[in-house]
Amino acid sequence: MKILILTIGSRGDVQPYVALGKGLKAAGHEVTLATCERFREFIEDHGLTYGHISDDLMKIVDSDEGKALMEDTTNIVRTVSAMIRMRRQVAPLQRQAIEDSWAVAQEFMPELVIFHPKAVLGPAIGEKLGIPCILASPIPMIVPTGEFPCVGFADLGLGGWYNRLGYSIVNFFIKVSAGKDVRAWREATNTPVKRVNLDYLADQDGNTIPALHAISEHVLPRPGDWPRTAIMSGYWFLDAEDDWRPSRELSDFLSGGSPPIYVGFGSMAGRNPERLAAAVIGALQKTGQRGLLASGWGGLSASDLPDNVFMIDQAPHDWLFPQVAAVVHHGGAGSTAAGLRAGKPTLVCPFFADQPFWGKTVRRLGAGPEPIPQKQVTADKLANVFDQLIYNERMRERAAAIGERLRSEDGVATAVSFVENIAERTAQPTKAA
Repeated sequence: MKILILTIGSRGDVQPYVALGKGLKAAGHEVTLATCERFREFIEDHGLTYGHISDDLMKIVDSDEGKALMEDTTNIVRTVSAMIRMRRQVAPLQRQAIEDSWAVAQEFMPELVIFHPKAVLGPAIGEKLGIPCILASPIPMIVPTGEFPCVGFADLGLGGWYNRLGYSIVNFFIKVSAGKDVRAWREATNTPVKRVNLDYLADQDGNTIPALHAISEHVLPRPGDWPRTAIMSGYWFLDAEDDWRPSRELSDFLSGGSPPIYVGFGSMAGRNPERLAAAVIGALQKTGQRGLLASGWGGLSASDLPDNVFMIDQAPHDWLFPQVAAVVHHGGAGSTAAGLRAGKPTLVCPFFADQPFWGKTVRRLGAGPEPIPQKQVTADKLANVFDQLIYNERMRERAAAIGERLRSEDGVATAVSFVENIAERTAQPTKAA
C-alpha cells in the first residue's frame, strides 16, 4: 500500500511521524513523508521518501514576532488572538503549503493519507483521490470528549458540556482559519465546493474520520465517549541508531560524578534565553547539583559554564535520559514522553499551546512537581524544585513505575495495525484525480 504522511511544524511535529513511517515501511508499505524542507535530510537519513513542502511557514514561527506571539499564547483566547494577528502573514504561506501538499500527492498517488492537524489539506486529498484518510496527532485536541477539557482550556470543573465546548471551539477556528484556503484549492482543482470545506471529524459523506493519537493510555486514558475509530496507540518513539556514539567529553562528564539534571527546551528558548540560562545555572549552583544543558541558550558557550554544568548540541533522548537524575523541559509531547519512558522525575516549564497540558498531566501522574511557566522561572524557584526532583522518593518511585509501563508498549506497532485495519475496511477502487 502506498501511504502519504503529511505533517507541518517543528521537530516535535515531525519526529514521531518518521517513527510511524519507518514502522509502516518495515511492514511492507511504500511511504512518502511530506513536511517542511528543513527536515529533508532527517527524513531521508531514516530511509523514507521525502515530499517537499515549503519551509516559509516555519520561518514565521522562527521570527522575533512569531516567538513573541507564542510566548503570549498561554490559553485558548490568546492563541486565537495570535492566530488572527498573524493571519495576513500566514495566509499566503499556508496556501503555498496546500499547493505543495497537493503536488506531492499528485506525484505519489497514495492509497491512504495520514495527516497531522496542521496539514490542513489531508482530508481533501483523501476525498479528491477517493482514498481513506486518518487524522494522526500527538495531542488530544480534535476529537471531542466530556472527560477532560480540550488543550488550552482551563479545567473549571464544570463537567462534560464545558469540556466538549472547548473541542467545538477548536474545530470551529480550524475551519475558519484554513477553510477559505481549502475552498480556493477546491475551486482551482475542480473539486466540488461544499458548505463545509474543511472538517477533521467527518468526511463529505458524513463518515467519521479515523483518529490515531500518539499517546499512551498509561499517561492519558482513552476517553470512554470517543468513537471506536479513535484510539491512543501509545507513543511513536524514534530510537537512536545502533551506531550512534557520544563525544568523549560528554561520556567523561556523565561518568565524572552523580547523574546530572537535564535541562533543554527543544527548538524553543523564547526571546530571552540568557535569562533562562542564568536561572538554570543559578539553581544548579544553589543546590550543588550537576546539570546537562541542551543547546539553544542565546549564544552561551562552554567557556561561560561552571564545572558542574556541561552543554551539548544534541543527543538521542532514549540514550541520554536513562543516564540523568531528572529532566526539565518545555513540555512538548515528545520530550514529555521520552522523559516519562526513561522513568525520570520531570519538571515542565511551558511556553505555550499544549505544553501546560502536559505539565499538569505529569503532575497528576505524580511523576513531577507543579509546572513553572517559563515567564515565572527564577533561580530560587528552580532550586526548590530541583531538590524535589532529586530527593522526593515518592515522586521518583511514581516516575520509575510509569517508565516501566511505557517501555513495555510498542505504539508504532499498534498504529501500523490500526492503519492497516482502516485500509482493509475502507478498500475501494481509486478514483481518478
